Amino acid sequence: MSRSKQNDRETIFLEAIAAPEINLEQIRRLCSRGVVETCGIRAVCWRLLLYCLPTKRSLWQQELTRQRSEYNQFVQEIIVEPGLKRFNTGNAESSFEDHPLNPNPKSEWNSYFKDNELLLQIDKDVRRLCPDISFFQNATKYPCEDLTSTESKVETLRKRVERTALNSQSLTRKRLGISNLISSRKQASHEYQVLMEAGQEAHWEVVERILFIYSKLNPGTSYVQGMNEIIGPLYYTLASDPNMDWREHAEADTFFCFTNLMAEIRDNFIKSLDTSASGIEGSMNKALCLLRETDPQVWLLLEKQGIKPQYFLFRWLTLLLSQEFNLPDVIHIWDVLFSDERRFTLLTAVCCAMIVLLREQLLDNDFSHNMKLLQNYPIHISIPTIIDKANTINKSRRQ
Repeated sequence: MSRSKQNDRETIFLEAIAAPEINLEQIRRLCSRGVVETCGIRAVCWRLLLYCLPTKRSLWQQELTRQRSEYNQFVQEIIVEPGLKRFNTGNAESSFEDHPLNPNPKSEWNSYFKDNELLLQIDKDVRRLCPDISFFQNATKYPCEDLTSTESKVETLRKRVERTALNSQSLTRKRLGISNLISSRKQASHEYQVLMEAGQEAHWEVVERILFIYSKLNPGTSYVQGMNEIIGPLYYTLASDPNMDWREHAEADTFFCFTNLMAEIRDNFIKSLDTSASGIEGSMNKALCLLRETDPQVWLLLEKQGIKPQYFLFRWLTLLLSQEFNLPDVIHIWDVLFSDERRFTLLTAVCCAMIVLLREQLLDNDFSHNMKLLQNYPIHISIPTIIDKANTINKSRRQ
């Protein structure tokens, strides 16, 4: 794109966001080609597209203040206040009901120990977020003072995990395919951990807190491995906002963006819905049906070679392609996916396009080669190429 056209798009973006009444359809059209990086307004666009901001601009601050206050209350009720109660349990006046050895399954301590199992899985996953960049290992400029200040009597979630003696083998929240969600291109970097000074916390610790609070507020879904890969790009985008006031509140804002996004895709994470039309199997079948309509020869090849959708489409669809590309490309794709009012219909077309763009290689090779190809998508195929192909497929489907 020429520099003049880039400037023109930037101007259009900025004018659209500055309007007293935001035209959401216009924002969708603009984002469907990706947000112009130099605008510095991606975080605003995502908040709008995920329905975390009203279209009336004059109401933005009021709504953000409400959401941030509500999130702070969640932190207090779910982490700080229970932490203070446990700190005070050692007092001589503590009753048996508050004692860690109380066998009552409804006791607060019993709940605390169960939460540790959940927290252990979250902690394990968020420590390895986006290992190809150092961002999540670095200290945030906005730590939770209630947990990190020298006067705090409540341990951080990280310290809580480090103290627990739970055996990780007892965790049972994994499901079909989930244990293989991490792409070989993005292997975890458990060895690399930046040491935090007193009063500091890493960005991954902030993400850990968001996920723990979300899981406590949504016990029906709770936490499933892979949610960390959904929240990572969201938090990174909001925590990199050039608006420093909004960046300071990235934690609270990410919670609401993540909650709204999960409301749309949560069925993919609920095992009991796997075989339903709204579950992951239904999503995979839709993608394969579209592939059969678009390129019957490639569809038939996958059938004959026994390349099941669970081997690659499961991860593509569940994680919104967050494991198939590097972070900048994932963010570009999400600009487009979030712009789709009928989402995630476009995601199905994007997955189909990714397969079709490999047709020559797929048709020329055997099962082993094709499996590796689909599980490690070639980085030389550009995101604009994939999006253009997906739009062509969508257009053909509507005709």
